Amino acid sequence: MPTPTPDPRPLTGEPLALDLLNTRWMREGSLQDLLTGTDGLAVWLAANGLEGRFTADPATLRHLLRARDALKAAVDGAATEGVDSVLERGRIRPTLTAEGPGERAEFADGAWGPAWLAARNYLELLAAAPDRIRRCAHEACVLHFFDTSRNGTRRWCSMAGCGNRAKASRHYARTKDA
Repeated sequence: MPTPTPDPRPLTGEPLALDLLNTRWMREGSLQDLLTGTDGLAVWLAANGLEGRFTADPATLRHLLRARDALKAAVDGAATEGVDSVLERGRIRPTLTAEGPGERAEFADGAWGPAWLAARNYLELLAAAPDRIRRCAHEACVLHFFDTSRNGTRRWCSMAGCGNRAKASRHYARTKDA
């Protein structure tokens, strides 16, 4: 069994829609992109527990990139049509199982599955707490997160990274002026 490729992204574990947005990040002033090929797609699918359900192939990658662009536009408040277009590719089917009522996502084309699931997750985040969908406050950061802090005041994708850089910048400015 081959060793899985490690996920190079600085922020993982966010809800699916935001995790898809976070497939682009900054490293040393340069924009990085996990989804430049099917190898990166395989890493993303594995990171989100989707590797057994969907294939890391060019069609899935193409649809996922379309969903990422649509989600970015929606999060930025620019347009929602792209998300609707992705959502048209699947549906929720109510089911009854031995455990009780349930739901199952269905797709006419399975290559749309990951893209559709990410778009659907964005709707769930909007329904739960739209004001908790945030972009990192650091001016050089492009990452997004869902603020789960008790008082809803999280500003940084990570205190160890962007939060620390902001504190260091403020400290430098104060000591420079003194």
